[in-house]
Amino acid sequence: MKADRVVLTGATGFIGSAVLRELRRLSEERCEAIVVRAVGRRPPVGLTGADEWVDADLMDPRTLAGVCEGADVLLHVAALVAADEESCVAVNVRGTAALMAEAVRAGVDRSVHLSTAAVYGLGPFRGIAVDEVVPAPVSPASRTRLAGETHALAAGASVLRPGLVLGAGDRWAVPALAELLGAVPALWGGGRARMSLVEVEDLARLIAHTGLTGALPGGRIWHAGHPEPVTLAALVDALAREGIVAAPELTLPPAACLERLRASDTHLSPRQFSLFAEDFWFDSREVWRAAGCPVGPGPLDRLVSSAQWYRDLLRGRTA
Repeated sequence: MKADRVVLTGATGFIGSAVLRELRRLSEERCEAIVVRAVGRRPPVGLTGADEWVDADLMDPRTLAGVCEGADVLLHVAALVAADEESCVAVNVRGTAALMAEAVRAGVDRSVHLSTAAVYGLGPFRGIAVDEVVPAPVSPASRTRLAGETHALAAGASVLRPGLVLGAGDRWAVPALAELLGAVPALWGGGRARMSLVEVEDLARLIAHTGLTGALPGGRIWHAGHPEPVTLAALVDALAREGIVAAPELTLPPAACLERLRASDTHLSPRQFSLFAEDFWFDSREVWRAAGCPVGPGPLDRLVSSAQWYRDLLRGRTA
């Protein structure tokens, strides 16, 4: 790889910060300069790894003018996940459109756009290929992220759709599962449901590798989970071994679980419950082969490195 100037959005977020660490690791490992230009609303205290900081706001496309000037690679990892549709439109659609237009104008060679498998909507999904079923998103965030993909594809970006992302910094997947298990302390449907998971450091490796090498053909969508789906039973067992959740003693059918869920005081919905209780996995084998990127050992094997982070987070929420 030659020396590259990389524009990175979302560098302070869960996935973006992992991408930033991976870019720094690659630069040190290969002794080849990678100049990282982080783009965001304000530079956080203590941000390390970025060589440049550009004050810009995806909600205000005017601030994005010139952010890709002189860059070779754009890694667009930022997104807004919120209940307000208009805010999601502003960031995930209009902001993405403006950013991609800047990348095209500046002559950026390679672009990667992070989306989500949530664009498919309600499952079950069992090993489907990209767009084997018509996307039917059900939330403002997933609807607008699907719309944002259109602008990324038109700009020649590689679009990645991961399933559930695990690892230090995850404030949704494992915390939601822990809360659901607290509301319904049982192994739902025997734990047979399979899901697409990916550990954040592995996803960051794929994003960085794809952007730096240009190994993936642009203008295409790729599923970006670990190639092997994980059963709910295996996930709960791995979390219980690390002391993150309590191992459930009961096995209940999904219908009975839903009754208990509705009677509980959890704020999580039956739709969120279904992400773990029904099959929700996508064929992700192709992206790793096409990118020439090592898959890694798998998300459950990496739980030991993030277990303390999860334990501290959940202990704090309980307190």
